[in-house]
Amino acid sequence: MTTVTDGQPNAEDGPAGRTPTALAGPPGIPGADTATGTAGACGQAGDVAGEPLRLRSTVPADPSWASAVRRLVSAHLAGLRLPADQCDSAVLATDELFANAVKHASTDPRDTVTLTVEWSGCTLRVTVADSSPVLPRRRAADAAAESGRGLAIVAALADDWGMAPPEPGRRGKRVWFTLRGRTAR
Repeated sequence: MTTVTDGQPNAEDGPAGRTPTALAGPPGIPGADTATGTAGACGQAGDVAGEPLRLRSTVPADPSWASAVRRLVSAHLAGLRLPADQCDSAVLATDELFANAVKHASTDPRDTVTLTVEWSGCTLRVTVADSSPVLPRRRAADAAAESGRGLAIVAALADDWGMAPPEPGRRGKRVWFTLRGRTAR
């Protein structure tokens, strides 16, 4: 996997002057390099040497990055030959997890959110990691409420979702969801 570091001009991936700090993905995504593996249809080998096709990006924990995150995930999923409704579900659920991380876990302007999208066999797994140890919780949102439905939306769209401790040596948490792949017709 190749890493793209800060300082490389690529305003198309987010607000001007700020770029993702780590990114790997299929050709055609601005600023991304090819990850190990190839996208195969569900039921076929979707990877090379058992390694999943993966995108990983660390972006500022800032709401202005939401559209860049959606574009990044959409572009990555386009190469997986998933049905459009599954791609839409994955993008929407990722957007909800990113928004939660920014709103509830970001306390410092230097905070970041790390997004990992992995396709392995017939499963898509998206993980959003932030630096806050506070675990998210589902709320019952009032019909007139303007927020509070993020985890309910993720639960409705995903086949499974949950929380995990941070990667070794890091602080915070990871929130993830999975979608079982179906081939596009």
